[in-house]
Amino acid sequence: MSNPETSSPQDVPSNSAANAADEIRPGLQQNFMKAGFLVALLVVASLLLWILGSLLAGATLQTIGDPGPAAAPASSAAPQATARPSLPVKGVSPLDFRIGDCFKDFDASAAGATVVACTSGHSAQLVAVHRYPAGDSYPGAKAMKAKGREACQAAALTSKTNAYVLTYQLAYPSPDSWRQGDRRVDCYVTSASGNIIKTSLLPQG
Repeated sequence: MSNPETSSPQDVPSNSAANAADEIRPGLQQNFMKAGFLVALLVVASLLLWILGSLLAGATLQTIGDPGPAAAPASSAAPQATARPSLPVKGVSPLDFRIGDCFKDFDASAAGATVVACTSGHSAQLVAVHRYPAGDSYPGAKAMKAKGREACQAAALTSKTNAYVLTYQLAYPSPDSWRQGDRRVDCYVTSASGNIIKTSLLPQG
């Protein structure tokens, strides 16, 4: 598996207050009025920035792909979430990743990864997979990215995502790995802040 792609959240718009403190203040009474107005303006601006930041943190996971209703489930052939018998497991091949796996120090371009219990610190979780039929010809990067975005949008995530700043990341086959039988496009939810996630972001069956 290669060709990782990350969808970054949009930057939080800055809110610049007018430089009222630099204005000439001719009288003491006007000084108090302007100072009070400036304090009120800064309090309102800070509150608005806090609300905007909270909303953006919750909406970050929805920034990938085109707006609109969620696509149909990625593939009936996609593997289902299944628990591993013992964790952690080091050096797991991307072709052996399972939906629901949580990864410590995740790197989508690496040849192997460490799968850990989702209750321990991790930086990524595999939340969806689209698998192409074995007989298909190589569809190209653009088509695979579109399939990956559909898989991400169809993934049922819990409200626990609101506790973190997260992005979607895709991994899909290169022409070489396709020739070797790699047919999966994976969708991960990742944190750029490292191993801070301590819960599964998928509903527990």
